[in-house]
Amino acid sequence: MFVKNSMIPKHGCITIQEDETLQTALEKLEEHKIDALPVLKGEQYAGIVTRYHIYESFFSKGGSKEDYLNNTLAKDIVTFVDKYLEGSEVFENTLLELKDFPLLAVVGPNQKFLGIVTRFDVLAQFQSAFGTNRPGVRIAFTSVESEGRIARLAEIAHQFHEHIISLVTFDETDKLVRRIVMKVEKNENIDKFTKKLESSGFRIISIQEM
Repeated sequence: MFVKNSMIPKHGCITIQEDETLQTALEKLEEHKIDALPVLKGEQYAGIVTRYHIYESFFSKGGSKEDYLNNTLAKDIVTFVDKYLEGSEVFENTLLELKDFPLLAVVGPNQKFLGIVTRFDVLAQFQSAFGTNRPGVRIAFTSVESEGRIARLAEIAHQFHEHIISLVTFDETDKLVRRIVMKVEKNENIDKFTKKLESSGFRIISIQEM
């Protein structure tokens, strides 16, 4: 999955032109209950203005609030001018990029603004990967790291006609034990299924209906 798969396209974004005032920027931030706005120069990406940087710049400059907001332009305090995405990045890498920032712009050739990827949307995709939006039974277990273990897991699930909602593994290192979280639809085979997993070398840590 790539960044472009979770991008909010330009027509769905709230933006501001670089020569608009911070008063306009703040009004848009307040109206839409958001923390950041892409700043554009025509159709080109020019950076991002955030609520935090508006306030930070005001306290560093001093003077009256009205004068500051009405006479300072968005381009005067933009940030992330050279930090953006191009849409072809692998999706999971964006989580680190968005750890301390609410959104990143996606740009095309000649810095043309295409849309944004937000922290909220990235986290929503990770929730989807864990199957949090579908009811089922969450089974956490460990397995000795060896070739064919995931294939064996799939074989057992097929044997008991389990419908897998999600499957996530952890510890992609040189550790000898791998942690696995599987979510399956609730059915009458769960007890037999988990017993078969244990007899096949998978150690059950927890079973929760969610």
